[in-house]
Amino acid sequence: MLFDHCAECQRCCNVESGYPSLEITLTRKEEKRFGSICIQTQCDHLGPQGCSLGEDKPFGCTLYPLSYNPNKQKFYFDADCPLMDEYIAGLADINSEASAHMAKVERTVAKLEEKDPVFLQQNYEVDKAYFDLKKITPEKSKSKKSTQKATL
Repeated sequence: MLFDHCAECQRCCNVESGYPSLEITLTRKEEKRFGSICIQTQCDHLGPQGCSLGEDKPFGCTLYPLSYNPNKQKFYFDADCPLMDEYIAGLADINSEASAHMAKVERTVAKLEEKDPVFLQQNYEVDKAYFDLKKITPEKSKSKKSTQKATL
């Protein structure tokens, strides 16, 4: 599975020595629950199998390795994440884990655009300052019809 590698890598949950701490952007609802989450060196919620919060982790963490620019309404990818190539290739398959992840975050982003647009802007500003964001250009899969036309 694509995201099984995350529990092993844990790069996104650690801050390398010499880098500033990473304040996780929280939605209004998450702020009430968590107060704040700041990664000084290692996230307090990181366990041996990955995030100990599971499905209850903040949306900014669920969104990763993606970042969403609400002004351009586009997704970007943290180029430092070792899953980048595999994730982007997976977007060509609607049944892949990458496509399921993208669909999930798109639904949440649509809700947040209405209910908490300030979060989306703040999260993007933090991501832009902290990560090496690259535009996602998914590989296009060829349908049987277009392949048949090309051979005629």
